[in-house]
Amino acid sequence: MLVENNLPAGTPAPENSDSSSLRQWLSVLAVTIGAFAFVTTEFLPVGLLPHVAHELDVLPGTAGLMVTVPGVIAALSAPGMMLGAGRMDRRHVFVLLTAILLASNLLSAFAPNFPVLLIGRALLGAGLGGFWTLATAAAGRLVQPKDAARATATILTGVTCATVIGVPLGTFIAGFSSWRVSFLATGVLVAVALVAQLMLVPSLPSHKALRFADLVSLMRRSYPRRSMLMVALVFGAHFCSYTYITPFLLHNADFDMTTITWLLLGFGAIGFLSNFVFSSTVNRSLKGSVATMISLLMFALLLMPLLRHSQWAVTADVLAWGISFGAMPLCFSVWIQRATPDLPEAGSALFVMIIQVAIAVGSLVGGSIVDRVGIPADFLLGGALALLGLAALVSFGRNAAQTHAERLACQAAPD
Repeated sequence: MLVENNLPAGTPAPENSDSSSLRQWLSVLAVTIGAFAFVTTEFLPVGLLPHVAHELDVLPGTAGLMVTVPGVIAALSAPGMMLGAGRMDRRHVFVLLTAILLASNLLSAFAPNFPVLLIGRALLGAGLGGFWTLATAAAGRLVQPKDAARATATILTGVTCATVIGVPLGTFIAGFSSWRVSFLATGVLVAVALVAQLMLVPSLPSHKALRFADLVSLMRRSYPRRSMLMVALVFGAHFCSYTYITPFLLHNADFDMTTITWLLLGFGAIGFLSNFVFSSTVNRSLKGSVATMISLLMFALLLMPLLRHSQWAVTADVLAWGISFGAMPLCFSVWIQRATPDLPEAGSALFVMIIQVAIAVGSLVGGSIVDRVGIPADFLLGGALALLGLAALVSFGRNAAQTHAERLACQAAPD
């Protein structure tokens, strides 16, 4: 067993040696495979919408509910699943959520009509919010404390890999077979993740159940509340613009579709590398890492409309944006962990919920701007939101996250 049975949820693995063991890192790998499977399943319909709409006889806009429904339900399930889990061993919760994902893929693959397909997608949303809440909260418990940030970065790598490899692979399978086979293939991946978690993830006992009062308590605190606002602004900035990056590159920057495909692959690949680079800096300088990430995002969005007449400049700008996006989940995940050290699962639940809301609202507002004013104006809006996020970061003062965590630790210590 890798974690002592008397540790509460959120407590890191005991530091019995200088480095984490191979078995500890294998448990992180098992969760990473789950992350890859979840994100691949989440975004799989992006490339399958025409196939699904044609076979199930629905309009393309209606088929888009396959993306919208799980996002909305994930925002609700992030706190809901963990509240319902109570004191259940978090290893069992991991396995349960991955089993729900497997059921989602199988139901989607064999759905006789569109309503049944949406039920399958709803199951994905139910598992997705809970999985990310648990993964970000439990990452530090799987390894030694000094490796917590790297473990989080490794799990978040599953997101980037799914974006770079998983989604295009699913679309490729649908091209020579059918969209149902894409869901079945992803189901096989989920089954692998499920077996890996059963074999490798240790017992993660939780002697303190997440309560609704914990969520309320966090939001009453100024520091976590402002942290969530910063997260909402920056994720909103990214997704209100990124949703429309393909039409911008096609119609405003005059790229052809083949070049756009390679450029977006480059966006994901450089984000993959960025995730690991920032994993070595967040422990030394968390605020500096967050400031760098937000600043890159802000300048990338503000400069995009100005650089659209030069394809080389736009390419460099997109890659800079990719560096920012690759670091975004890791930087904010560590920030929230330090902002809520006494209530890690409550902090993770609110973190995941805020991200899902920011994605939905950002995409909706961005679409309204695009329809009424144009895509360049939408990028300027994203840049303005990133600027507000940077202002929120500045408001915390120097070494704010560490100071906040130390203050909570002192308050919890016995006299």
